[in-house]
Amino acid sequence: MAYCEVAQCALRSGQTPPELKSFSSLAGFQAAPRDAGQCFITTKLERALEKVAPLLREIFVDFAPFLSRTLLGSHGQELLIEGTLVCMKSSTSVVELVMLLCSQEWQNSIQKNAGLAFIELINEGRLLCHAMKDHIVRVANEAEFILNRQRAEDVHKHAEFESNCAQYAADRREEEKMCDHLISAAKHRDHVTANQLKQKILNILTNKHGAWGTMSQQIHDFWRLDYWEDDLRRRRRFVRNPFGSTHAGVSLKSLDEYEEEEEELKSKKSFRSQSVVTQNPEAELMLEGDDDAVSLLQEKEIDNLAPVVLSTPAQLVAPVVVARGTLSITTTEIYFEVDEEDPAFKKTDAKVLAYTEGLHGKWMFSEIRAVFSRRYLLQNTGLEVFMANRSVMFNFPDQATVKRVVYSLPRVGVGTSYGLPQARISLATPRQLFKSSNMTQRWQRREISNFEYLMFLNTIARTYNDLNQYPVFPWVLTNYDSEELDLTLPGNFRDLSKPIGALNPKRAAFYAEHYESWDDDSTPPHHYTTLYSTAHSTLMWMLRIEPFTTFFLNANDAKFDHPERSFSGIGRAWRNCQRDTADQELIPEFYYLPEMFVNSNEFELGLRDDGIPVCDVELPVWAKKPEDFVRINRMQALESEFVSCQLHQWIDLIFGYKQRGPEAVRALNVFNFMCYEGAVNLDTIENQIQVCGQVPSQLLIEPHPPRSSAMHLCFLPQSPLMFKDQMQQDVIMVLKFPSNSPVTHVAANTLPHLSIPAAVTVTCSRLFAVNRWHNTVLRGAPGYSLEQAHHLPIEMDPLINNSGVNKRQITDLVDQSIQINTHCFVVTADNRYILVCGFWDKSFRVYSTETGKLTQIVFGHWDVVTCLARSESYIGGDCYIVSGSRDATLLLWYWSGRHHIIGDNPNNDYPAPRAVLTGHDHEVVCVSVCAELGLVISGAKGPCLVHTITGDLLRALEGPELCQRPRLISVSSEGHCIIYYERGRFCNFSINGKLLAQMEVNDSTRAILLSSDGQNLVTGGDNGVVEVWQACDFKQLYIYPGCDAGIRAMDLSHDQTLITGMASGSIVAFNIDFNRWHYEHQNRY
Repeated sequence: MAYCEVAQCALRSGQTPPELKSFSSLAGFQAAPRDAGQCFITTKLERALEKVAPLLREIFVDFAPFLSRTLLGSHGQELLIEGTLVCMKSSTSVVELVMLLCSQEWQNSIQKNAGLAFIELINEGRLLCHAMKDHIVRVANEAEFILNRQRAEDVHKHAEFESNCAQYAADRREEEKMCDHLISAAKHRDHVTANQLKQKILNILTNKHGAWGTMSQQIHDFWRLDYWEDDLRRRRRFVRNPFGSTHAGVSLKSLDEYEEEEEELKSKKSFRSQSVVTQNPEAELMLEGDDDAVSLLQEKEIDNLAPVVLSTPAQLVAPVVVARGTLSITTTEIYFEVDEEDPAFKKTDAKVLAYTEGLHGKWMFSEIRAVFSRRYLLQNTGLEVFMANRSVMFNFPDQATVKRVVYSLPRVGVGTSYGLPQARISLATPRQLFKSSNMTQRWQRREISNFEYLMFLNTIARTYNDLNQYPVFPWVLTNYDSEELDLTLPGNFRDLSKPIGALNPKRAAFYAEHYESWDDDSTPPHHYTTLYSTAHSTLMWMLRIEPFTTFFLNANDAKFDHPERSFSGIGRAWRNCQRDTADQELIPEFYYLPEMFVNSNEFELGLRDDGIPVCDVELPVWAKKPEDFVRINRMQALESEFVSCQLHQWIDLIFGYKQRGPEAVRALNVFNFMCYEGAVNLDTIENQIQVCGQVPSQLLIEPHPPRSSAMHLCFLPQSPLMFKDQMQQDVIMVLKFPSNSPVTHVAANTLPHLSIPAAVTVTCSRLFAVNRWHNTVLRGAPGYSLEQAHHLPIEMDPLINNSGVNKRQITDLVDQSIQINTHCFVVTADNRYILVCGFWDKSFRVYSTETGKLTQIVFGHWDVVTCLARSESYIGGDCYIVSGSRDATLLLWYWSGRHHIIGDNPNNDYPAPRAVLTGHDHEVVCVSVCAELGLVISGAKGPCLVHTITGDLLRALEGPELCQRPRLISVSSEGHCIIYYERGRFCNFSINGKLLAQMEVNDSTRAILLSSDGQNLVTGGDNGVVEVWQACDFKQLYIYPGCDAGIRAMDLSHDQTLITGMASGSIVAFNIDFNRWHYEHQNRY
């Protein structure tokens, strides 16, 4: 076919080349008739060349430009053109290829052009070779670069992979370590809990009121101060001390040792850190910026956060112990596990560790009430977590960790007491908290007392858990020698505008000259070497009560102070403050804890130089007993008008603008530089800071506002020192019910925020009434009108008539042997439910006051329930209910204000009690519970018993010989426990079991109550007379006009209206202004 195409091309060009003859002969050979031989030759040819023919064809095609120029006919014409080569390449036959290679033209062309072609080919090959070499080098370099980059990436990825693997392994190890830590901590806590339960069971069985005890047991009981705090942060409750002793054999310090300590302190004083900075009165280390506004403290909350699990190194900060360990936070709990392998922990005295709580601690989120940021060793790296009745403090490596911990805890803020939002305000500085709180305004308006305000300042700036930052209170009296203390004389009060060290004019002049003539360039000038509050001074004040005795011995080489240097008398301590260098302010316990002045554990504290042994603290002559001193010091001195009008000046010195800077210099109020935050290198002088003390956080940099005058605020009835209009009559109103059944129970829940403020009454026939309360306005006060003057406070329940009585009658049968009295009923704080006992089936029941229907039946006792009591309510209406029974036990229950049932689970028909209280041998007839103190006091034949709300029997209240049958019990949060026994006998006990007073009256008393401050007692009985007594000594204060029937029950409204239930089936409302018997009112107004 190729041949024909070539021929045709030639013919078209008008030429008849002679070369076609030879091609024609071959073509004719092929075109001739094909016999067997011819076919065999062609086939053999194709077979022989079938493998090389494709290569040759490729060569022809590739070298087509060259061949078209060199392969010429006899007349110079081109024999091969592009089309011919294409046909040759696509042909399957090799005949054309053979014909071409055998042609004469091919031979001539090769002979003529082979040399030149070879040279040209060599040259082209060389060029191609150089180009190829350059290309190969370039490609090789690019390949090497790519390989190097990939190799580097592989190395990086490998390293990253190894790092990730190592990090993952480390995280897993850390996680496993944390799990092991939590498991070991849980095991340790379980072990401790098991030992505590075992000890509790032994105590229940073996105490003299237990199953194995005998009344003749004469065991010396040791007591220690419990860490339980009431709402004002007072620690007043004493519990049994299994580690107690008289510390017999402990030696006393010699006077030479004090001289050595003073020399050592002077040598330390000369050391000055390289990082001392200028004391700036406005300098403050803030966790959340420098602005005082709370709004800047509100961190943006991240929605839908997964539960946070945090584990971090931390230190548990407790009195005289700082223990390293690990703090772990889950989604519901906080754990702390001490590192028992820490060398410092191993060196700690085991006696001290026995009194340290939280070393293997666990705290539920539901218990947390507040979280405060704290300083530790003058650094803002601490955090104090407040539970319902105690606190725990931790120190962290840095402020970032503090922030992480706060964001892992519940959003409780700093609690609900200070008018601050429950947000992340825990990160605020004390100054920010002070400025944003409403407490200063409340103090100015006299809605809170001086004591409460000082405790507030100490709460945001100081802590019980660090003895160097223990709360500080002022000396307020100067007369400790007179037979009688006249509190109307200004000279008996201290000048609160001056520091304790500058009250003596001679000493003030000495310190001023000392400061002005300062010549030590190594330290800044100061007036005083040590602060007014140090760990040593705190332990000195609290020496006589454990655990502070053990703490004192631990910090003083197991030695008591020399008798001449110890705290032996209040007047002596005051005089020492005026002439020695021990310029120490007081601690809060001076105003609420009389037990601190009594050496009840019989420690041997030595003999003074005059031969008088140091034992109990010598009281001022005008105080007959410790309770008198505390009462006068607190209620009459600290809360006096003399102190109220000066207290802001003392606050300026301790917490305010006179704390540092030029104002401190003018006020003679500059201390050793190591006492101030931001002035020292904290890592090098920790011990010196411990010795010198720590100045409180500065709360304000401008003068503190004074307190408003009492006379300017005479129309604020809620204030503790306000005095109502004395023109009001004693009896406000009498309300007679249609039923003549005696009113045996009255509950006055009258707060304005309640949905139904009312005085709920229950009669002996178990007919109850919800009598709506109308809040009255005092004469002369804003909002007072003539119409208001005729408006009675109590409106009778409209359903107490024949048509609605079915909604007010409790029809379930009670046991016939039960005598219905005030103890058989409890009304919830919202007036919506009544709890009733005395039923034959040994239950007590819950009824709705709205419908009168039964809502719950509670079982638990083995005999008829004889009495009920309710604690004060928390926010939300939660409270404790205590039931007493003929089975001689008491059960502590929890009332849920949310679900309005006994117990937490509305789906549980059989709630379990929180605690079982045992110890009585006879039927329990009366009981009182105080959640703030955590105490239950119950009465049966024999002594009354004091239990904790966890079920521990603390003590028995042993009255005089004839006081064996208690009938009524009333407990105040101030610590007074008034018990009425049959035949008109009264006893006043402290919560720690001391009999304070007793009396006998000629009336069969049926109802008693204590005022909110615990200072006054109100009684009423069969003779129909309401009497008011001073609780501390049963001094009679007032007798109201007699009623025409006996008194069966009484209660007090929120605005001091006394409502009594009468045997005649009526109620009487009395105006009972306790302020008229207040010391300040009697002496000044």
